Amino acid sequence: MRRLLRLFKIFSVILRYGLDEIALSGFRHPWLRRLSRVLTLGRSLTIPRGERLRLALESLGPIFVKFGQVLSTRRDLLPPDIADELAKLQDRVPPFDSDTAVAIIERAFGKPIGVLFATFERKPVASASIAQVHFATLPASQGGAEVAVKVLRPGMHKVIEEDLALMHTMAALVDRLWSEGRRLKPREVVAEFDNYLHDELDLVREAANGAQLRRNMASLDLILIPEMHWELCRSEVIVMQRMYGVPIGRIDALRAAGVDFKQLAKAGVDIFFTQVFRDGFFHADMHPGNIMVSLQPETFGRYIALDFGIVGTLSDFDKDYLAQNFIAFFRRDYKRVAELHVESGWVPADVRIDELEAAVRSVCEPQFARPLKDISLGQVLMRLFQVSRRFKVEIQPQLVLLQKTLLNIEGLGRELDPELDLWTTAQPFLEKWMKSQVGWPAFRDKLKNESTRYAQYLPEIPRLLHQALQAHERRDDPLLRELLQEQRRTNQLLQILMAFVVGFILAVLLLGAVDSRWLRWFF
Repeated sequence: MRRLLRLFKIFSVILRYGLDEIALSGFRHPWLRRLSRVLTLGRSLTIPRGERLRLALESLGPIFVKFGQVLSTRRDLLPPDIADELAKLQDRVPPFDSDTAVAIIERAFGKPIGVLFATFERKPVASASIAQVHFATLPASQGGAEVAVKVLRPGMHKVIEEDLALMHTMAALVDRLWSEGRRLKPREVVAEFDNYLHDELDLVREAANGAQLRRNMASLDLILIPEMHWELCRSEVIVMQRMYGVPIGRIDALRAAGVDFKQLAKAGVDIFFTQVFRDGFFHADMHPGNIMVSLQPETFGRYIALDFGIVGTLSDFDKDYLAQNFIAFFRRDYKRVAELHVESGWVPADVRIDELEAAVRSVCEPQFARPLKDISLGQVLMRLFQVSRRFKVEIQPQLVLLQKTLLNIEGLGRELDPELDLWTTAQPFLEKWMKSQVGWPAFRDKLKNESTRYAQYLPEIPRLLHQALQAHERRDDPLLRELLQEQRRTNQLLQILMAFVVGFILAVLLLGAVDSRWLRWFF
């Protein structure tokens, strides 16, 4: 019943804000435009369409707000008026009451706000779909550092559980009723999304994600990540180092400060691919509301990353597969792309390589024929998804976050530098990474990493081998018994031959019957 009520609310919000009119008016067919005019009779839709869409997403809750945040990063795909309004969802969602925030903080730590902080700004500096942030100062006894206090919105668990339950129901229906359900794996995709959202509701997990990213990025002088104050971190409240910077969406302010946008865009691509392919651990919520740029003299032009509630992880297999695919695309080796899809098991083994190769070529070749600045990875991915239906390519839930983040990165990069060529910027990095994964240096590093395990396993090998042979010998397998007997005879023959050689050498050395030069020739 709750799911039906939620569906009814979604439908009522669509009608209240005229989202049906926005959708239908975007079509060119005259009869659809006439239908949109008929449906709007009796409704006052004087508010601009972008604002209507933003208000509708805000009223529907955090999941829909996050959807709007993702859309806002793709200005190359959206009309300017809609993109401008959706950008307000990044950090300007209406805040909740400051007294409620203070009550949550005091309940989390069991102390008054005046004891926890020397100063606390009740007006939030930022408010998003899951939490809001207040600036504060620690007491002098704790160093007096300036900090940012992130507080989880009240009632988030209930709201998200209702929406997720609805999404699980819809996914089950798609899986059961649509022939494409098995290939698209809607249940697995929603389950993956479910995990990420629940992770985001635990702020201690977010703090741990931030600490991991800070360690990973320490050697890369391109990005700053705040340090966590672990003694002040709970599931509903976390306290971190206050960062000073300009939001990356304020292009005019950054340009006036002298920031090099081309270098900034390139650095963003380098950071993303480093996190993905070197670390297999990447910030997966990189919309402009979570990114600032430092203007401090010692860190001028560096990124500042915030909000680590959603991170993506990749296995070594996924990293290797993706890197090989990217490099094959760069080299226009479409046959290798097709082979990789088959080798990975993403397409049925009976798919003809030449047909899949031709389909991938039809998607990618027109892109390479265009000026580099006009190539859109987002459009390429969309066309590849369309082609994938024909060859029954299975959707990989673990890569959904990566695809979403990659589109965010491209959208953000193009906003900073319209001439950005994601392909050319990424190619040297990926080729360097692939070289580090093969050859002697890679073998040496892997051997070093596994050395502690080898030290543990090597002494056990003789005992395990003996037990395995005894187990095989006990089996009633005539052929195996014959092979074991033959192996024993061979071992006995080798022992006799070795004894003869050793005896012959000893005799020669003892009796001195043969000249030493002949011995050197013999051996």
